Amino acid sequence: MTHQMHAYHMVDPSPWPLTGAAAALLMTSGLAMWFHYNSTLLMALGLLTMLLTMFQWWRDVVREGTFQGHHTPPVQKSLRYGMILFITSEVFFFIGFFWAFYHSSLAPTPELGGCWPPTGITPLNPFEVPLLNTAVLLASGVTITWAHHSLMETNRNQTIQALTLTILLGLYFTSLQAMEYYEAPFTITDGVYGSTFFIATGFHGLHVIIGSMFLIVCLLRQIKFHFTSTHHFGFEAAAWYWHFVDVVWLFLYVSIYWWGS
Repeated sequence: MTHQMHAYHMVDPSPWPLTGAAAALLMTSGLAMWFHYNSTLLMALGLLTMLLTMFQWWRDVVREGTFQGHHTPPVQKSLRYGMILFITSEVFFFIGFFWAFYHSSLAPTPELGGCWPPTGITPLNPFEVPLLNTAVLLASGVTITWAHHSLMETNRNQTIQALTLTILLGLYFTSLQAMEYYEAPFTITDGVYGSTFFIATGFHGLHVIIGSMFLIVCLLRQIKFHFTSTHHFGFEAAAWYWHFVDVVWLFLYVSIYWWGS
């Protein structure tokens, strides 16, 4: 920054976008190999490459923002816009799944028995595990807000406690959803009902896992004194993402679990 005459961050050349793209290719090819040939080697290689890329890329961004001073106010503003646009793209991603669900359910075809859920499908009871999962995610929304307010008030211990609680609630949600999938009386191959149910709830579950990892990184950074009351965009981005995941779940619960059953 000594010889830099502006407040913007010119990012250094990095190999991580390339290794990330290679990991994505290996993962998707590996999944196809696993589904068709029961071979997990390529998928494991892709997963390992992705985890290494995530770790090293996060490490570099943390260094740039925390120790090298590159995340100046104009850079933080750009990062905020970037996160808002990313979450907007995620909203449209889920709109596609809701569109498919309502397209199929509002006017069921004769092939489905002219009713929804389709003939032969036994839906999950929305007032059992799905309702518990709703309570868990709503509680996690409260704890992440508690963590944010504690961070802005420089209450270090409460920030750590609230973040830990949020992560535990996220992991509990994932465990409950895994159990629900294991015990579900239908599969993804059971027509349009199985497809829309598992694709929509499955991608939401993936977002919960990603959000939990995001929060774990924030917890480690908080323990290492990386955040201040005025300089903590990494945490803010994680909190925004988590609230987005909460809102999507409410729509999923009302549409697919409750109304759709």
